Amino acid sequence: MTSPRTVRLAGAVVLAIGLAIPSLPAVAAPSGVATTSPTSAPRVSLGMAEAMKRDFGLTAEGVQTRLAQEERARGAEVVARKLYGAAYAGSWFDPATGKLAVAVAGDAAADKTGLDVTVVPVAHTYAQLDATKTALDRKAGKAAPAGVNGWYVDVQTNTVVVTVNRHKVDAAVTGFVDEAKALHHAVRVVQEDHSPVPYADVVGGWPYWINNAGRCSIGFAVYGGFVTAGHCGTPGSQATDQYGALYGYFAGSTFPYYDYAWVQTVAGVNLWGYMEGYNGYWYYVRGSAQVPVGSGVCRSGSTTGMWCNYIQARNQTVNYPQGVVYNLTRTNVCAQPGDSGGSWLSSNQAQGVTSGGSGNCSTGGTTYYQEVNPILSAYGLSLILT
Repeated sequence: MTSPRTVRLAGAVVLAIGLAIPSLPAVAAPSGVATTSPTSAPRVSLGMAEAMKRDFGLTAEGVQTRLAQEERARGAEVVARKLYGAAYAGSWFDPATGKLAVAVAGDAAADKTGLDVTVVPVAHTYAQLDATKTALDRKAGKAAPAGVNGWYVDVQTNTVVVTVNRHKVDAAVTGFVDEAKALHHAVRVVQEDHSPVPYADVVGGWPYWINNAGRCSIGFAVYGGFVTAGHCGTPGSQATDQYGALYGYFAGSTFPYYDYAWVQTVAGVNLWGYMEGYNGYWYYVRGSAQVPVGSGVCRSGSTTGMWCNYIQARNQTVNYPQGVVYNLTRTNVCAQPGDSGGSWLSSNQAQGVTSGGSGNCSTGGTTYYQEVNPILSAYGLSLILT
């Protein structure tokens, strides 16, 4: 990969995040929220700011700067995709520069007047890498060797990464890797110490129980119910709250292949457009605009509380013991059992619901989430917004 160049792009829309109490139908401007003008940084609640300060090593001012930079990068990514067309090879937010980095293949990797991004010339287009990843999807079907953790397009290295458990490498894993490398010379292998598992018995937003047994968490409220992880329950399964009151029933669920579901709630259940932070704050949900790879993202779970880190890749195929799951987003945010189905936010934009991963919040780990927009599209749902 050759050295990057910097070019310029106009600024993007800045959104806001605040806090509110979900039991109140009307929300006043809460205390303890730092506000800024829409031309600088978004508002950010104190709870999320503290989590970002801890996990990113930022000052309070640095949190505001980061949010504004990532918001501009989100707008720039939309423009860059259209501007570079077939030569586009992916993009990511670079915390070191505070800008969007855009990988561009071939002779098209030239400065574009008006862009304030870092252009990185690369060998392969995103379409070429994604075609290789798709070929692996077809090859694996709904199963892959147990020692293969998954595969994804890594836009930052312009490769297709196959991850394997270093402790489970056998003839089947070696054969899978060899066949993957035969598909394209950009395929590379990364060894990991653990294999991903679904976080089934978990809480991310508010907890709910499935058939009075397994426990999961609410992802986001939608009109008519809420979305969550598919491995939490099957259609017709009953969902109740911690006191045994009926929430409703699973109206749709897919797992494996995808990992999403929605619960249709019964009359009398109040639904609110917030995320529980388990730190004394509730977080606004203003929309579901997806942010670039490299952006910061925060996950909330009742097992581990609020944790933040970075988006590493999109559209990863993950090989769980129950089968292959497609289109998951890979992060280095930690999670533990008790966090499945829970909410992911970047600023005030819903990103997805917790699927599974490996590691923990003592030593760190890898966690995957199912993006929320495909869930909404699959079931024809709309988020309840603050």
